[in-house]
Amino acid sequence: MTSVDNSPVFSWFRDHNGLIYTSGHAAVDVETRLMDRGELMHEARLTLENLRRTLESAGSSLSKVLKVTVYLTDISYYAAFNHLYARYFPGPSVPARTCVEVSKLPYGFKIEIEAIASV
Repeated sequence: MTSVDNSPVFSWFRDHNGLIYTSGHAAVDVETRLMDRGELMHEARLTLENLRRTLESAGSSLSKVLKVTVYLTDISYYAAFNHLYARYFPGPSVPARTCVEVSKLPYGFKIEIEAIASV
């Protein structure tokens, strides 16, 4: 595992008027900043865990997420990702979500996720 730049030009989250806005999360440990790249579903699990940890440190939780944006480098993983995503966001009131395929993500990651949540 390698580390991302020790002085990133972003915050893991910002709060404003009762809402938490997260930066894009990937398979980077939010505390150690170590990257753990691998196949897309491996990165997806780590990314969702990192998102959960960030929201909890901001005084929120996955159950308070209102909107999620997911960037995948391979949309053929969409169905498999949905299955994993449902474990982190069980129904019936799941967040609004946008999921798009992109050609590249920073540091060669295969997935990036950002969210907006209430406090």
